[in-house]
Amino acid sequence: MQGLFITGTDTGVGKTWVGSKLARFLALHSVAVAPRKPAESGCKWVRGKLIPSDALEYFKAIDERESMSDICRYRYPDAIAPNQAARLQGQTLALKMLLEACQCSRDQFLIIEGAGGFYSPIAEQALNADLAQALELPVLVVATDRLGCQNHVLLTLEAIAGRGLQTTAVVLNQVSPTPNDELNNETALKEMISTPLFSLPYGSKNLNELGSFVIDRLKAQG
Repeated sequence: MQGLFITGTDTGVGKTWVGSKLARFLALHSVAVAPRKPAESGCKWVRGKLIPSDALEYFKAIDERESMSDICRYRYPDAIAPNQAARLQGQTLALKMLLEACQCSRDQFLIIEGAGGFYSPIAEQALNADLAQALELPVLVVATDRLGCQNHVLLTLEAIAGRGLQTTAVVLNQVSPTPNDELNNETALKEMISTPLFSLPYGSKNLNELGSFVIDRLKAQG
């Protein structure tokens, strides 16, 4: 199975922004992308249906070539960890259920977005780390480009390596329109890690460099 597991150093770091733009880039370059947000909480009720906003971005990114039910199978209204949100609905969300929801055909490239950070809970007695490890997919780490992110990135990379997984790249996502000009996380992190690192300015929709990097990796794998 080829693909990426997208995780963050925390919640709200821009995983969906990066993941959906990457999915769009790959789809436009003839890669059969299968995005999956297997469980999403904080969904809104619209005409009697729960609409997952993150999964909707992926749905639009690939021009609706995958159904919403395939992209996001488990949806919950409460904006808390999916396992807790499921409990409030009288349901049990198991890791096995998420693994089944992440399946695709052999010729597709999986882009799986977790919920929260690498060690955030996502199913009963299971973390995002457990899901990534069970899928055996390389990990793409998204971090907010702000003060303190170096620590978060290094801890996440260590956790990923501890699960026997590879980190494909780190993306520093500038989420503030007024960046700290004295802060240079990109340069600092490049001195400490060998993992490829990409920096996205605030509001940037240009993921050409990251997308080309992923495609080159795919070609190298044959």
